Amino acid sequence: MGQIQYISDEENNITGVIVPIDLWREIESERETAYLLRSEAMKKRLLEARDRKEGIPFDKACKELGV
Repeated sequence: MGQIQYISDEENNITGVIVPIDLWREIESERETAYLLRSEAMKKRLLEARDRKEGIPFDKACKELGV
């Protein structure tokens, strides 16, 4: 991963940062997961999906969804 770059104003106050895209995507993913886990219903669904051992073929899922 590349370096984080800091942006500052004329008085050396940090006003922003530039982060590598891989780090940004990781941060966004963690924020989205944290948001979803605030809902008890969504937390239950995510945990059930994680522990699911079987599924359906992709083509069948598309057909059932009408895609």
